[in-house]
Amino acid sequence: MDYRQLSRFIGLLLLLVAGSMVGCLAYAIYDQEPASADDRALGLSALVTATAGGLLRWFGRGSSREILRREAIAIVGLGWTLSALFGALPYLLSTPSLPPAAAFFESVSGFTTTGATVMRDIEAFPRGILLWRATTQWLGGMGILVLFVAVLSMAGGGGAKSLFRSESTAQLSEGFAARMRDTALRLWQIYLALTAVCLLGLLALGMPVFDAVCHAFTTVATGGFSTRNASIGAFASPAIEWWIMLFMILGAISFMLYAWLLARRWNRWKQDEETRFFLWVLAFATLAVTGSLLYNGQAGGWNDSFRTAAFQVVSISTTCGFTTADYDQWANFPRILLVALMFVGGCAGSTAGGVKVGRVVVFFKNFARQMTHVFRPNQVVTVRLNNVALSDSFLTEVSFYLALVGFIVALGSLAMSILEPGFDLITCFGATVATVFNIGPGLGAVGPASTYADLGAATHLLLSLLMIMGRLEILAVLALFVPQLWRRY
Repeated sequence: MDYRQLSRFIGLLLLLVAGSMVGCLAYAIYDQEPASADDRALGLSALVTATAGGLLRWFGRGSSREILRREAIAIVGLGWTLSALFGALPYLLSTPSLPPAAAFFESVSGFTTTGATVMRDIEAFPRGILLWRATTQWLGGMGILVLFVAVLSMAGGGGAKSLFRSESTAQLSEGFAARMRDTALRLWQIYLALTAVCLLGLLALGMPVFDAVCHAFTTVATGGFSTRNASIGAFASPAIEWWIMLFMILGAISFMLYAWLLARRWNRWKQDEETRFFLWVLAFATLAVTGSLLYNGQAGGWNDSFRTAAFQVVSISTTCGFTTADYDQWANFPRILLVALMFVGGCAGSTAGGVKVGRVVVFFKNFARQMTHVFRPNQVVTVRLNNVALSDSFLTEVSFYLALVGFIVALGSLAMSILEPGFDLITCFGATVATVFNIGPGLGAVGPASTYADLGAATHLLLSLLMIMGRLEILAVLALFVPQLWRRY
């Protein structure tokens, strides 16, 4: 491990986080509501973060060798953890404030775009702090490490390819793979454009400017942090709900497809099985939940039932976590269906969490192949995705990842049941699933009408680890605990 190289990159990353705090500080000074409470918190946090980043950059001076995969894995794992650690400072120093473990949980939830919160009364916090909260999700949406690569491309830094592959789940090929840094910049340009269009639409639909900015940040990032205690339901506007639904879906589709669209590669859209499967799942689940709500009389007439069902299905499928209704009070069928959608999540290369739709498609195709072998053992069956043949090693990796995710969910639920003996199994399972897959609201005591505030400090730290593991797809975090990673060359 080249520790000077690691220090140099982590230092620059923290300087980027400090710069984001300064931006929120500028708004807090302009806003002056409540008087200077968030000014001091954001100002001191930015100073501490910038100092730490500067010292790390100084320690890593003179290291210019291009980073290899070992350093890239360490930068990604430590980068997200340290960003969340320093990102917790504003919550610790604000008025009202959060306890240390809860502040770290809130910060991790932001950077991982999970959307789980420990704030009992969101509207009681200063608006500068709420803007920082939304900014963490916006940075985490496309991946702060991908932003990092984009900045390095302008600064002439090396190692962009290793960093991009370690942080992003985007499928890179052909011309894009040869220009990794250009790809990172293009993805962020698309991300900025979607955010701007979402913001303009919310403003046109009557949402206040501050709320519109924060919700545009967290919608495109599929994060789910809101400025209101009642989330999107507080605005009581069907038009706003449909607009936000549109951008949750856009955020959950692979951003590489948008890059291909700009390159006029229309055939990539036609070939993409993952997106088609994702949209079909949304349509089927929406109709199924609508039928359940109508049958049980839980959401009014057809229009209200359809809109409520569509919003919750899209919000859960995209792992955004916005709410307009307490789905934990619905019948068992729609609740179980929503839990299944939590597992699946969005498309690879998007801002959404979950195991990713592509892996689910590959799993079912591989399942069909194995069933064919049972009856026709000599028949050769090739599994294809987007008309590309998949290797047996890739199919093994997908199966291993799905099994590992199931093991993590089971282990996390068990650990939480030990740490929180007062909570039922549904709550423990729901909290674990919601954090591993970066959903936000879970079930039971951590459902959409509740928060994670009643959990203990140890549980907050456990769920924070699960959120980071889910965002980095587990292996990048587990690698940090492998001694070989830290050995010097």
